[in-house]
Amino acid sequence: MELLNEPAVGRGVKEQMFSHHCEGRDIPGILWTPEDEPASGIILLGHGGSTHKRTDYILSLARRLVRHHKFAAFAIDGPGHGDRIKGDADFENAWSDENATKDIVADWRSTLNEVTGILGDLPIGYFGLSMGMMMGLPLVASEPKIQAAVLGLMGTWGPNKAALIEAAPKINIPVRVLTQWDDELIPRDKCLELFGLIGTNKKAMHINPGAHSAVPPVEMKGVSDFLASHLLH
Repeated sequence: MELLNEPAVGRGVKEQMFSHHCEGRDIPGILWTPEDEPASGIILLGHGGSTHKRTDYILSLARRLVRHHKFAAFAIDGPGHGDRIKGDADFENAWSDENATKDIVADWRSTLNEVTGILGDLPIGYFGLSMGMMMGLPLVASEPKIQAAVLGLMGTWGPNKAALIEAAPKINIPVRVLTQWDDELIPRDKCLELFGLIGTNKKAMHINPGAHSAVPPVEMKGVSDFLASHLLH
């Protein structure tokens, strides 16, 4: 892992840009850690489609995780997003390769190995909505280090729906799933169907009215508390 700049520090949170390489792919990312004390755990943050690793809600959640629970957190750009954009790539183009899901899972796992090499073996959780769930559900199903997850805004839908359908029954950790009842992008029945496929009996769905991007602030605040309740003992 290559650290790209001097870390920025503010209100107890240290933010470090980095780049990592996996199977010939450049992986741009950000690592957030407590300023003056060891991290209590590590949270992987998956951003949504058309955004990037430092989009507002990812940045806000990362800072909350660090300040309220002393977690470390890191985010990487998804395929065709953020600093991975090449030319006029769009969402569909980024996922047109049949290996896209396999590649992003490999990118997450490789970067996680680098981060744990720096911070040590700590409790690990995952957060990801929309494309963050597209990337994250297969990762959560296949990475035994991840012990709890908050997912949402995705169903048996989209360019990697077959991978989601295959992976969901393999999940056996505590999971909270966020769903918007009036989601204009992901059909409601597809969200309910994917939730039904998730294998663990330690799962709950939080449903709120509103559009795809209108997840209530109280749900976002609850993410850190949910992860802390399962990772910190």
